[in-house]
Amino acid sequence: MSVNTTTWLLLVATLPTASTTARMRLWRGIKALGCATLRDGVYLLPEGNERAVALAELASQTNAEGGQAWLMNLSTRSADDEAAFHALFNRAEDYAELAARLAQARKALAAQGRAEIARTVKRLRRELEAIQRIDFFPNDASLAAQAAWADFQEIADTFLSPDEPHAEMRPIPRLDRARYQGRTWATRRHLWVDRVASAWLIKRFIDREARFLWLDSPAHCPPDALGFDFDDAAFTHVGDKVTFEVLLESFGLENDRGLSQIASLVHFLDVGGTAHPEATGFEAILSGARERLRDDDDLLREFSHVLDSLHRHYSKETTT
Repeated sequence: MSVNTTTWLLLVATLPTASTTARMRLWRGIKALGCATLRDGVYLLPEGNERAVALAELASQTNAEGGQAWLMNLSTRSADDEAAFHALFNRAEDYAELAARLAQARKALAAQGRAEIARTVKRLRRELEAIQRIDFFPNDASLAAQAAWADFQEIADTFLSPDEPHAEMRPIPRLDRARYQGRTWATRRHLWVDRVASAWLIKRFIDREARFLWLDSPAHCPPDALGFDFDDAAFTHVGDKVTFEVLLESFGLENDRGLSQIASLVHFLDVGGTAHPEATGFEAILSGARERLRDDDDLLREFSHVLDSLHRHYSKETTT
């Protein structure tokens, strides 16, 4: 008796034995896509438009290099077969190996400098993202890996940014933007992801006449200034929300689809969580801008164009 099952993609490919370069190219492509190998030359993936295109390109390339390749759709005929196929894509072992590397790296943090810690965080984040890209059926192992990553990143952040705010546990009240016009806003100098995005959000959507103070220390915040993104500031981390997200909710902006996409990007880069496709590029551009522009007013002015463009892109993307 047939059952409702996933549709699968099956690539059958052979190459001339002497074609070492072509075989290596095919193997790398198969590995990058996360295919399961049923036997030599027979590769399986769950159906998906992007995966189908990628496998079709591998098939075309194999044929062009003197081999033979066929791409076809496949359906299992029983629940047992379906479960067996799913099991081929269980990434629990990959996540366990990453968790071990995270534990080892965590022990070494205290003896490392900031630059080395930053490199370690980036490398391990890339490793986590690589597994997530080919984890087609997330389960408890992926949740455990996310928790292990969050713990590691939190410890690493205490070394990289000792002044980063600790999350408060309190409600986020809705505020009237009309009462927050022409104010002075203050945050820690040498802006990074959450602070630069929050300053942009304030200037563009909350208080267009805002003036900013860049503080050497949160202790230097004037009593009449609205502090953001440091402990005991008017606007800071609350629960699982970073400052940008708290500002969105405080001023009723969370339903702006472009802003919500930027919020997910800022959240991922600031505290981790679900990977974001633009994260690597965003972080690289901001890092380069910080190196070139030592003045935070200049940095905010330049990076506001990047955020304006992202907002336009995300808003258009979700309405077309």
